[in-house]
Amino acid sequence: MARFVRVLVAGRMDYRTALKLQYLLASNHKNPSLCEKINNTLVLIEHDPVYTVGMRDKSYSHEDEKKLKALGAEFHRTNRGGLITFHGPGQLVVYPIINLKEFKPSMRWYVSQLENTVIALCKKYDITASTSPHTGVWVGDRKICAIGIHGSRFVTTHGIALNCSTNLEWFSHIVPCGIEGKEVTSLTNERNELISIENAIPIFLSCFSEQFNCLLTNYPKDEKDALFKSLECNI
Repeated sequence: MARFVRVLVAGRMDYRTALKLQYLLASNHKNPSLCEKINNTLVLIEHDPVYTVGMRDKSYSHEDEKKLKALGAEFHRTNRGGLITFHGPGQLVVYPIINLKEFKPSMRWYVSQLENTVIALCKKYDITASTSPHTGVWVGDRKICAIGIHGSRFVTTHGIALNCSTNLEWFSHIVPCGIEGKEVTSLTNERNELISIENAIPIFLSCFSEQFNCLLTNYPKDEKDALFKSLECNI
């Protein structure tokens, strides 16, 4: 039986609103009245500048938070795994809101598949990427994609952040993902040519479909409109 995942292109969005969008979509998996619908969803987002900290990172004080906000970015503490990172313009953020029981009920497998998806995408651009003892996807010692996830009864939230044409200067103010002595890179930086989010999306979707052995379908416009209306009521 084919597995379907709907693709929701959310565009530019602030981080707080994106969190609420994720929670709304995740709640669909727990609503028995929606069991006949396709609830697995890939949310594609570009964030306004924001620094986010994972649930186990206590190293950033209130003063650190104020300094980062003074740069013109928001700052949020979240329930995802991983340490501090940056999201912003030129970065493709993907939040898979999926029930792993329909794929493989393993968070370790899930993270590996996300990594393999990004590695496959990089290969399409003739970029040799790989995993390392640290999370995420790397080009040599340079991190090109961060991964931070959360799972509740095998329903996933949060996801990946792939640097396409991101201004990497934002990362110079933090220790990205808590890893000292490592650099950050982007598709644009590695190829020495502009690779936008729009360029990367179709390749990402193709690689995701292959790695997760699923069929992708567009999120219906009427349901998207209703979802965003509900989102506005909850902001």
